[in-house]
Amino acid sequence: MKRLLLSLMAAVILATGFSANADNYSQTIADFKSSPATKEFFNKAYGYAVYPTIGKGGLGIGVAHGKGLVYKKNKKVGKSSMTQLSIGFQLGGQVFSQIIFFQDKRSFDEFTSGNFEFSAGASAVALTAAAQAQVGSSGISSSQGTDSSSTKQNKAIYHKGMAVMTLTKGGLMYEAALAGQKYSYKAL
Repeated sequence: MKRLLLSLMAAVILATGFSANADNYSQTIADFKSSPATKEFFNKAYGYAVYPTIGKGGLGIGVAHGKGLVYKKNKKVGKSSMTQLSIGFQLGGQVFSQIIFFQDKRSFDEFTSGNFEFSAGASAVALTAAAQAQVGSSGISSSQGTDSSSTKQNKAIYHKGMAVMTLTKGGLMYEAALAGQKYSYKAL
């Protein structure tokens, strides 16, 4: 079992790469800004954390990992990493980008206090085409439709001062698993 977990972690690290360059961050932010669902968030948020590439893989036990940057009023202020472990029925791998908007100073300070973990009530809105839904202790995400022209995105809202959105980059993952996302933060 330990060997399987180590193999999955190695695969996720290789899938996400060992480092992301500035172009990855700029492009990921531009990709999120191209969605109408994020316009108000970028205009009004106190800050945000962006993760260009999060790799996720699972076979009974799952892992996900990604590195990101944290911005306060559009100025880069820190580095962050996300790690997720999950247990349950799951098979496959997936790569996605994620952004977390902070509504106010309180939510920004909570996230940047060192180690942060999302509660079971947190949710993410998937800014992708086609029908999908995901439930776990890290939250719920969903959209509906058959292609990009008919997909109806669920409205993104703040939960305890934070709003999470994802963009799928590739892969296929089947899961009915319990998972928790933990975030670390280090000021620049």
